[in-house]
Amino acid sequence: MEEVKWGIIGCGNVCEVKSGPALYKTPKSRLVAVMRRNGELARDFAKRHGVPRWYDNAQKVIDDPEVNMVYVATPPSSHKEYTLAAAKAGKPVYVEKPMAMNYAECQEMIAACEDAGVPLYVAYYRRGHDRFRKVKDLLESNAIGIPRLVNVRLNSKANERDKNPDTRQWRVKPEIAGGGIYSDLACHTLDILQFFLGPIQKVSGFATNQGGFYEAEDTVTGTFLFENGTPGVGAWSFVTGDGQDIIEIYGSEGRIALSTFGFEPVRLFNQDGEQEFHLEKPEHVHQPLVETIVSELTGGGLRCPSTGVTGARTNWVMDEMLKSYRALRQ
Repeated sequence: MEEVKWGIIGCGNVCEVKSGPALYKTPKSRLVAVMRRNGELARDFAKRHGVPRWYDNAQKVIDDPEVNMVYVATPPSSHKEYTLAAAKAGKPVYVEKPMAMNYAECQEMIAACEDAGVPLYVAYYRRGHDRFRKVKDLLESNAIGIPRLVNVRLNSKANERDKNPDTRQWRVKPEIAGGGIYSDLACHTLDILQFFLGPIQKVSGFATNQGGFYEAEDTVTGTFLFENGTPGVGAWSFVTGDGQDIIEIYGSEGRIALSTFGFEPVRLFNQDGEQEFHLEKPEHVHQPLVETIVSELTGGGLRCPSTGVTGARTNWVMDEMLKSYRALRQ
């Protein structure tokens, strides 16, 4: 491509600041069409962001002759449908996370894009951020020696709107999200850990619903083993009295501590003492990853580190952790 010309399917809240502006602020990249089921909201988004065309039908974005790249920014329940439609039209796809409702859907999406000869990317945008790349660099330079253990904890209070069926967000509706808040948030952590340490090959998990506010799981614990032999343990709960967000990677010679969702300094503890690395949050958090996509598609030399293959691995890990809970709910 000489220029990537994007069409968005689902120009909702995530597109306002996190992703949408990145598509027209990145060199050799333009946003030319947007879609939302509510046409008035699509038109309003297009007007405010200077987008020439808007639609209330997803297929019209895919069929738009100027669009040569489709961004699927809808909830997970429609990711497979729109990815397959875009692939059929011969257009590359950038799909929101989690990649799909489950690993089986991910495999269908990968196969469709491979058959059509088009790239498939997944919006695990943290792979493009300097703070996470710094952690990867520290690990690869043996700053903590040989990785020995990963410890993950993420917990928060129950969201008041999710306690009420009339105000409940789609993220706690399994028929739309594939699971609960765990599926929406833990996927970021599980993906970035595999960016750091390589694929997870074994998983065991237990999920439960302790709050009783909705059908989806609200608490998950699990253990996992990376292909490089590093074991990990994680705990996620969204009905606790307070919040915590921490990743700790222990090595034979030290420790790295950071969070998934905060932008406090990355901390390194080793024989040289404690060091902090202050790395700023991008204005549009998708932009560093989008820049790699645009570079790859226009021959700029960069390769996007978040593909359908890497995104599917994260869905597989979550499926394994939720397997027993899903079986009980059927």
